[in-house]
Amino acid sequence: MNLFQETKFIMNKYNVTANKSYGQNFLTDEYIVSSIIDNSLITKEDLVIEVGPGLGTLTKYLIESAGHTISVELDPKMITVLKDRFSLYDNFTLLHDDILKVDLNSLIQKTLEEKKLKRAKVVANLPYYITTPIIMKLLEEKLNLDSITVMVQKEVAERIAAKPGKSNTGSITYTIWYYTEPEIILDVPKDSFVPSPKVDSAVLKLNVLPEPRVTLENEELFFKVIKAAFSQRRKNIGNSLTGVGKSKAEIKAMLEELNLDVNSRAENLSIDDYARIADYIS
Repeated sequence: MNLFQETKFIMNKYNVTANKSYGQNFLTDEYIVSSIIDNSLITKEDLVIEVGPGLGTLTKYLIESAGHTISVELDPKMITVLKDRFSLYDNFTLLHDDILKVDLNSLIQKTLEEKKLKRAKVVANLPYYITTPIIMKLLEEKLNLDSITVMVQKEVAERIAAKPGKSNTGSITYTIWYYTEPEIILDVPKDSFVPSPKVDSAVLKLNVLPEPRVTLENEELFFKVIKAAFSQRRKNIGNSLTGVGKSKAEIKAMLEELNLDVNSRAENLSIDDYARIADYIS
């Protein structure tokens, strides 16, 4: 029985279908599954956090590879499936919860200590409608994570992995690069899922840096500056940076002192440029 047949069998057995409100699409491509597992570099010394396991397609391989796997699922119908499939494994924990409400810091630290594991990693096929909030939670809470390997919408992956200072970037690009070294592992065509989504996907790996990429006097202000710049990305930074509470004249004077072009746009600046601006304002 191949993965497509197995998926159909499980759906029929439990009389479940993909729930659009949970952003569910079930992965049925065995090559993609094996590539996700291989690129996650999971060992028996690792704790793996899985978000939205669904029918358990990835879960099976995570349990076999990791020291311990914790899967967080919101859909009660999937909880029934996952309990039946994996309840006999002693290195598996299933949480019926909203990942955005879970205290991941306490969960990770407690499990690493109790299970005597060395690292924590996130591996998931993320629900596309809340991809950004999940990724931001994982990074902004400064969790003890080694890496984050996730399936996301291809367009989102390209924006996240785009190098700061280049085209196709957004405010999330700078946040990702501040905390991690991102890379796109592989593209995933829409027909790799049941049902097929309307867009293609990509597997994105975020290798978490030991320390943020730049040293800041005020981290909150740094992100506020970036958000202000990209909130009016069609304007030059001489205008958009007034969103941080400075006048155009003050912004112009600051940029001139920092040797930055007042006519640059948000995507033209590097992380170091934004760090210098934030430190100057601070």
